[in-house]
Amino acid sequence: MFTIDIPSPNVDAINEVKMHWAKIDEKGFSLGVLERMIEKLAGMGELPEEFNPGMVLMCGDHGVMKYKVSAFPQEVTLQMINGYLRKTAGATVLARHAKSKVYICDVGTAFDLSNLKGIYDYKVAWGTNDFTQGPAMSEEQAIKAIQAGIDMANMCIDKGHNLLYTGEMGIGNTTATAAIAAAFMGIDSKLTVGRGSGINDERLKIKQKVVADGIAFNKPEPGNALDVLCKVGGYDHAGLCGVVLGAAARGVPVMIDGVNATAGAILAYGINPKCREYMLCSHLSSDLSHRKMLELLRLYPIIDAGMRLGEGTGASVAIPVLAGALKVYKKLIG
Repeated sequence: MFTIDIPSPNVDAINEVKMHWAKIDEKGFSLGVLERMIEKLAGMGELPEEFNPGMVLMCGDHGVMKYKVSAFPQEVTLQMINGYLRKTAGATVLARHAKSKVYICDVGTAFDLSNLKGIYDYKVAWGTNDFTQGPAMSEEQAIKAIQAGIDMANMCIDKGHNLLYTGEMGIGNTTATAAIAAAFMGIDSKLTVGRGSGINDERLKIKQKVVADGIAFNKPEPGNALDVLCKVGGYDHAGLCGVVLGAAARGVPVMIDGVNATAGAILAYGINPKCREYMLCSHLSSDLSHRKMLELLRLYPIIDAGMRLGEGTGASVAIPVLAGALKVYKKLIG
């Protein structure tokens, strides 16, 4: 069992912003989803003059990679982490565009990263177990990984970041995401297993079988976030779940990025539904289950561009757009 207290949003502040937008909209002006996000931000506290974003990039590997469910081998997890550290990966290039710092956390990779400077070491295990043969992790491990995310969120907020966003790296993680989505929402896994990194038809069939077998073997309880996480989730998902919960507990917004990060977000929602009030959504992923999870969370994306990279990239693109909306609002109210 895992619990965390999260404050309720300030409804009066939300209504005040709605009133201001309404006056503007009477003149034929509308920023659509962006208006709703500014309202939501107001409910979390005083609107900032500008954003100081921080991306928490949770890294973890997956035991089901033995079935080759991805277009890439597991070693790419390590290669990508090195790319982040060199600041040459797409995720770090776009983070610079968003004027964001990136915090890389090893919460469960299959690799020894102890010799790499710039990695926050919260390793719970050397990757998850094969969930077709039993639970992916123990409850103790799941809670430890969630706490790692909370600790990272607190550290970022203490450093002055007033907007966090979620990134992830772990080859094979869309397989666990598909299992989380199907299990948590209690729907057929055929509705959640997508092509992830762009796998062909043959690997898609393998991925579909792996997810279906994992759910059938473990029988996770729909709506029970901790049970779903333990049985078919990943340490990266657990860490992302913790980032969302940690930010919400401090009254700080967190922008959810992509299908894997949204799987972490629905786990956070399962632990404490109040955290949804502190979530923003960057983009609609091309992966199959994303729209269904966003509907559950009642989140509306800023961008719909067919993106599927994850790793915080959608949020890095969306944050400057949201920052523009904030400037418009601040200018119009005076």
